[in-house]
Amino acid sequence: MGSISREMAEFARKLEYEHLPSEVVREAKRFLIDSIGCAFAALDSEDMLAMFRMIQALGGTPEAIVMGYGHRTNAPNAALMNNLLIRALDYNDIYWEQDPSHPSDIIGTAISCAEAQGKSGKDLILAIVIAYELMMRWCHAAVPGIREVGWHHASLTQFVSPLVAGKLYDMNLDEMVAAIGISGSSHFTLGGVVAGHLTNMKNTADPLAAQAGVYAALMARQGISGPTEVIEGKEGLIEVLSNVTWNTEELTKGLGSDFLITSCSYKAFPTEALTHQPISATLNTCQRNNITYKDVKEILVETTTRGADILSDPSKYNPQTKETADHSLPYVIAVALVEGNVLPKSFNEEAIRDPRIWEMLPKIKVVADPEIDSLFPRIKRARVTITTQDGKTFTDQTDYAKGAPEDPLSKLELEAKFKANLTDHVAPERMDGILNATWSLEDFEDVSEYVRLLVRDGGGG
Repeated sequence: MGSISREMAEFARKLEYEHLPSEVVREAKRFLIDSIGCAFAALDSEDMLAMFRMIQALGGTPEAIVMGYGHRTNAPNAALMNNLLIRALDYNDIYWEQDPSHPSDIIGTAISCAEAQGKSGKDLILAIVIAYELMMRWCHAAVPGIREVGWHHASLTQFVSPLVAGKLYDMNLDEMVAAIGISGSSHFTLGGVVAGHLTNMKNTADPLAAQAGVYAALMARQGISGPTEVIEGKEGLIEVLSNVTWNTEELTKGLGSDFLITSCSYKAFPTEALTHQPISATLNTCQRNNITYKDVKEILVETTTRGADILSDPSKYNPQTKETADHSLPYVIAVALVEGNVLPKSFNEEAIRDPRIWEMLPKIKVVADPEIDSLFPRIKRARVTITTQDGKTFTDQTDYAKGAPEDPLSKLELEAKFKANLTDHVAPERMDGILNATWSLEDFEDVSEYVRLLVRDGGGG
């Protein structure tokens, strides 16, 4: 038996497009559509424009497109910018078992490396599937998850991204193992990036780990070596992060036969994942009982300890930035009450200053419920009780957020989200063209022809 790195690398090397069930191919395309939409919606945000200026200043071999903007640069920089665009609004996918992850944070790596290597649409689909299958398995490997003991999930992404890049660079087994060792010994991320007052690093941490995989693959391809047992070896992951119990068999169980990508969730709201059930419960209660924000005297939100702690600490009752606001449970509940939905525009500067929202914030109380904690992470329950000015109370309990496999986005809903995200950047007929091209991605012999479509109207080349 080889190292865990070698087993994962063998899976990535041996998996071929012809091995993928039709529903797996379809799901990879759906997540690609969702991710492209999330990226376009972020194009004009100040932090993305700042990062894009940096990418432009760095220059680089023009081998891969930055989505939306149309600028061409080298694969590592394009991967960073594309992954960051996908991640920027916290609107992309979510998978949460023992650990959370956003597997689509690696889709930008797949796009950039596939284009740089002149790969086909089938190759891109295959790379996306590899990203999901490996990333989602890491969410099962530690009990409790490493996030529970202070480490961000980007620490796990660093073990997956080099295999996605390595597959597209046609690397041999030893090179792919080396790439895991290079990346996996250099990008551990503190959980503090998503605790307390949040900064731009909340969205940047995982894209940096996804970019690290491209660098690691390119280094290994040139003969640079890395620790071959970076996971289970001396002073490797398991030994150093010893305050969790590692079930490493989860990392390779069912690889190539039991596809997990169909169990990943989409986001109906551009917010932290554990806010989705409380938002849904709030909206359901208000719609069912014709409650407006003016009717509300107080709101009790019962959720997990994590939701009551990290998402409702004092800084979350005083959100001054988008990053804090979209990770603030009180803020998103207030938005749901005032606006009747939570959308990307709910986190712009004007929305964050809305006096109606600030009027609601003190009325919202968030508490941890032991029963809900006992169900987590298998069930992510939330309970919302609204008391109106006339003393009536209304309660709704939600276990599954919209977009979860238990309450999935239909094709129509997925495409509606996509078009809403592109509406300020792409004409309707071009939106349909991107959708049609993605649904038939396997027909592209050279993925560059497809990627050329992923530029906003008037974008450069």
